[in-house]
Amino acid sequence: MATQKETQSKNYSARGMELSERVVSINRVSKVVKGGKRFRFSVLVVVGDGIDQVGVGMGKAREISEAVRKGIDHAKKNMIDMKKSGNTIPHPIQGKFGAAEVLIRPAAPGTGVIAGAVVRAIMELGGVKDVLTKVIGRTSNPINVAYATFEAVRGLRTAEEVRRLRGRDSLRSA
Repeated sequence: MATQKETQSKNYSARGMELSERVVSINRVSKVVKGGKRFRFSVLVVVGDGIDQVGVGMGKAREISEAVRKGIDHAKKNMIDMKKSGNTIPHPIQGKFGAAEVLIRPAAPGTGVIAGAVVRAIMELGGVKDVLTKVIGRTSNPINVAYATFEAVRGLRTAEEVRRLRGRDSLRSA
């Protein structure tokens, strides 16, 4: 049975920034052995500084505390920059991972984070204040939704990046 649980704590990364962690999902997995059942836990953790860095990680262990520690370590190793335009994202984008698809759209100031629990954790810890999201895939698996959101965030580009990639130095009208 997968349970949804959100806890938050503070930590410091190697770069010296203060990181917050959220345990988004805890899944208990059992294995039947000769003497009975052996339980393990898999934990999905989101780590971010609340400004522009965010990471997602999975941890698996026999105890929840050890699984959370492993998930935090994995998330810290996979941190990326959240591209923003003010308090929102620069453009609409769709992320896909497995059967999960997540649509993320910029929102007007004051809208807030309109999202489910998993996407909300990634957006808030990435420092996004106004965004509209929708899970449009064929799954509600929090792990796939988290990685689909992470793929979408990884694909974000600011206007300056797009101009540079196209070889244009300044704005010019067509």
